Amino acid sequence: MKHGEFRVVNHSVPREDGVAKVTGRAVFTSDIRLDGMAYAKLLRSPVAHARILSVDTREVLRQPGVIAVLTGSDLHGIDPYYGHAVKDHPLLAIGKVRFLGEPVAAVVAEDERSAYEALESVGVEYEELPAVLDVDSALADGAPLLHEMTYRTGGFRGFDDPASTQPGNICQRIHLEWGDAGAAFTSAAHAIEGEFFFPMAYAYAMEPYVSIADYNDAGLTVYSSAQHPFIVRNDLAKVFGLALNRVRLIVPFVGGGYGSKSYTKIEPLTAACSWKTRRPVKLQLSVEEAMLTTRNDDARVRIRMAADREGRFVGLQATILLNTGAYAENSPLVARRAANRVIGPYRIPNVKVDCYAVYTNTVPASSFRGFGATQVTFPRESQIDELAERLGCDPVELRRKNLAARGESIHSGLRPLDADLSGDLSMVVEALTDRPLPKGHGRAVGCSASDAGSDPVSSAVVHVYGDGSISVVMGSTEMGQGSHTVMQQIAAEEMGVAIERVRVVSCDTAITPFDRSTGASRSTTTMGRAVLEACQDAIAQLRNMAADVLKTNPGNLVLERDGIAFQKRHWRWQDVLGEFFGLPDCSIIGRAYLRKAGDLALLPLFWEVGCTGVEVAVDTETGKIHLERLITVGDVGLAIHPAMAEGQDLGAATMGLGLGLYEELVYEGQQLVNGNLLDYRVPRFSDLPPQVDLLLAENRDGIGPYGAKGGGEGSLNPVPASLANALYSATRARVRRLPLTPERVWGALTGRTPELPNSFGSSGVRPQEKDIGR
Repeated sequence: MKHGEFRVVNHSVPREDGVAKVTGRAVFTSDIRLDGMAYAKLLRSPVAHARILSVDTREVLRQPGVIAVLTGSDLHGIDPYYGHAVKDHPLLAIGKVRFLGEPVAAVVAEDERSAYEALESVGVEYEELPAVLDVDSALADGAPLLHEMTYRTGGFRGFDDPASTQPGNICQRIHLEWGDAGAAFTSAAHAIEGEFFFPMAYAYAMEPYVSIADYNDAGLTVYSSAQHPFIVRNDLAKVFGLALNRVRLIVPFVGGGYGSKSYTKIEPLTAACSWKTRRPVKLQLSVEEAMLTTRNDDARVRIRMAADREGRFVGLQATILLNTGAYAENSPLVARRAANRVIGPYRIPNVKVDCYAVYTNTVPASSFRGFGATQVTFPRESQIDELAERLGCDPVELRRKNLAARGESIHSGLRPLDADLSGDLSMVVEALTDRPLPKGHGRAVGCSASDAGSDPVSSAVVHVYGDGSISVVMGSTEMGQGSHTVMQQIAAEEMGVAIERVRVVSCDTAITPFDRSTGASRSTTTMGRAVLEACQDAIAQLRNMAADVLKTNPGNLVLERDGIAFQKRHWRWQDVLGEFFGLPDCSIIGRAYLRKAGDLALLPLFWEVGCTGVEVAVDTETGKIHLERLITVGDVGLAIHPAMAEGQDLGAATMGLGLGLYEELVYEGQQLVNGNLLDYRVPRFSDLPPQVDLLLAENRDGIGPYGAKGGGEGSLNPVPASLANALYSATRARVRRLPLTPERVWGALTGRTPELPNSFGSSGVRPQEKDIGR
């Protein structure tokens, strides 16, 4: 089907959830009230590393409104550890605490205020232990161990060498190699090396973590703001020893996720509070508590790149150190992705990469939009510009010379590249250079490629009712990205009905079919394809029914929009159903099950590529960077909903702007000092540039519906590097530590190197700052 032939798909229709959200009628987890519901609040550790000698709850049980207190010693009868990768995370601290802010006790009361006020009555005695607060300390000989015991793996594929087999404080170790990188650097005409630092950051969803649990004789029902409801269900079933059909997870609207609500967070603890009290219990965190729950993996990357005399890349070596925090969460997979994604979209015949996820006594790290790619795109794309200067060539042309073409392999054993990045780069450059560059301004571009899509396991059900209306039943989470609207469009397009006639039902694990997860930009590709195939299954059934009614061969029936034709008569779907069943209100279901087979057998499902360009002006008196222009290309195959595709790119690029210029969680000693709304700086509307160009590349080269593929992360990954390279273009100051704050830029401009807190340790001048201004 050609672009112009689409009636619903590839059009920016009104959002399915738009009216409910702007009128305040949308129901989020925090809006739900259950009969007899109690409320939980958490007592958190005031130290980063300590043995728990005793917890005294006698006084708290005398406080007004208090129903129960739960501590780590009260978890007998259930499995008190969870984790999809490594089961190292206790519901509440057991035996010792491993980061400042770790939950030690939960107080359940009749109302939130009573629960909160009773927390101060819990008495905890600690024996403080030496803490490792940065990666260097954690890897030092004789470093205190965070985890003395071994753990089971969480049961999900893709996690190599789990923490139970790793030495010391190493959570995950990834080695990636092909060719002969050592020989390539020995014979290379040009080589460049550097160390880069990526900041610790918080995803900052508008809705903090919230969960409601009801444990009773029938089983466990949980309401949650979870991105991955079926994975959370699996964890809950293991914790409480329940069959999957006894665990029901319901996800209403979610107020943003950006990866931070991936996998399991507070659901097991909320459920344990209900298990203890046999009453529904609600646990809702503040933003400050959410910042003590998860964040990204900050990173130090030592990287070398080599090129021949013609500027062709011949080698890449990298050592990536990820600060994983106190528990594994999703960092083992972040490490795998970082190792894969440091290569980018380039032909590099000789590669050697080592990536380590390292435990420290800080807030646990996990998924973050673009995880793995954000940490490594900054150093690689910065170094490509440095290498271009060494070669005396244009950074754009150096990229163009080395970008892999569509169908070319960039990573041994993975799917060949399915994008025209050279074309994307041309789109960016054409827009970025449409006017002369003002004096004192700088421009730069950046590219990235991420092995996206996760496991291709998704299923969908499409109901066709006796009045011709349609329901799509699916397990994907709607968290603001627009998946409900996209699935509504696909079903309307396939079934030939008006979009208003399609309803989307999601997500309730007792009702909706299995979906692996909502993340890794996979929903449009995998769930969208499942919905399309379920529609096709329903149409095939309806065609056979019509053939039975009309006493003819199905091949004699012609498929038309919203029905079939036979002997000059058009039969709508409801006509077929009515004649076949002899009743006016019967229905059928179409089904689809996707798995790793056929054209979905080779991973990644698609390469999510990024290509961005920026223009900046720099105030040399203060070091402040002013973003003047931003250009993104969303290489999405086909934009099912163009306006939402553009919105996803703008949102992603804005997060890249935050990581590049403003955002950093700062530790001073054991204390996270800016973990609150006021001190953690995110981009404001006033930080956006006066000109933003959101371009779409629609080559229909994806394996999703109508050639679509995922988007929403690609335009984040290159932005920090583009900003750093544009800063250098404008001022000749090279900064290898993000964010590019005015203090840091001013230090580079003046040759000074202000010491700022970081999670990698420091002693005098840090390695990357020896040439920070060169």
